[in-house]
Amino acid sequence: MTPAARVQSAIDILDKVILAARDNGAPADAILSEWFKGHRFAGSKDKAAIRDIVWETIRAYGNRPTSGRSAVLGTGRLDWAALFDGSNYGSAVIEPDEQRDVTGALPDWFAATRPDWLDDEEALALLGRAPLDVRINPLKSDLEAVAAVFPDSEPIAGLDFGLRLPPQTQFDQSELVRNGSVEVQDAGSQHVARIAEARPGELVVDLCAGAGGKTLALASGMDRQGRLIACDTNRARLSKLRPRAERAGVESIECRLLDPGREAEALADLAGLADLVLVDAPCSGTGTWRRSPDLRWRWTSERLAAVEALQRHVIALGRSLLKPNGRLVYAVCSTRDEEGADQIAAAGNLVAKLSQQPVGRPRGGGLLLTPFHDRTDGFFIASLSNSG
Repeated sequence: MTPAARVQSAIDILDKVILAARDNGAPADAILSEWFKGHRFAGSKDKAAIRDIVWETIRAYGNRPTSGRSAVLGTGRLDWAALFDGSNYGSAVIEPDEQRDVTGALPDWFAATRPDWLDDEEALALLGRAPLDVRINPLKSDLEAVAAVFPDSEPIAGLDFGLRLPPQTQFDQSELVRNGSVEVQDAGSQHVARIAEARPGELVVDLCAGAGGKTLALASGMDRQGRLIACDTNRARLSKLRPRAERAGVESIECRLLDPGREAEALADLAGLADLVLVDAPCSGTGTWRRSPDLRWRWTSERLAAVEALQRHVIALGRSLLKPNGRLVYAVCSTRDEEGADQIAAAGNLVAKLSQQPVGRPRGGGLLLTPFHDRTDGFFIASLSNSG
């Protein structure tokens, strides 16, 4: 491919990403992968160049751009603009008064209620490069053994089983992954499981388990003793947990697929019995922008109101499962007070019980983690007790 064709290909992909963000479709990484599958003539250098243009452009815009072309032009990259030469498979020549989108890190919907902690350094870190964090499975290995395989790694402060690797580490094909000794998991997610502290012999419910990353972390603390139930309303996500659990050496996890709006019926046998309920609630994902910057383009006031209502629903559902003096840990990978501290303030008779922690900052009865302050994804975490 010519350099001009690479730019035009990136523009075509960006158009798809912009449309998907508007219509709540596939994420940018999935769109990129699908485009590469359908354009096998593109060589490795072509793919790398296209990928760089796409991601640099996405990161440049807090608000959803008008089009891929106006977004690329709006970045101000003169080397890219020089390739708008009208050549075959390239982009049309730039018109003197052609529209260019305006760059900026924060979307309007987020900046409108900018929290007091969000200075320029914090804002920049929200879109920085994420590290490669892994969690060692103590049922299969230990930190020293894994660190020996990756000598450039470093322990993560505050985590007994957390290890940070250089971002470029070729990790996916490691035997440690295949045999269940390690799982890729951001340090923030590991702190959620650490704070939840599932214990041997307990009845534990992971209410929004997804593919089960935190479920497996909870299981490692239970040492194969007790009852662990993973729930979700998404069949595709939940189906990934079983093979992961088998690799991790955890065969006793119960999986329950829930029907949205009728979750209480499927969990009626657990009402008032759980020692611990983890509510890793659906959220806007503002804490994961450095991994998925196109998330900034997806949210409207209506969508935000809907996800906040869903968070209140799952908190109430989780509370109904607790035994007297049971624990509910609420977590969102969002840094918005509306999804964190405000939800805890409205949680009724649940009492905040979070003690001093090695990471984060106190925030409205919980704990706020951010990429700049804590070198983790952004999270709000609260540990609450049912007063009985």
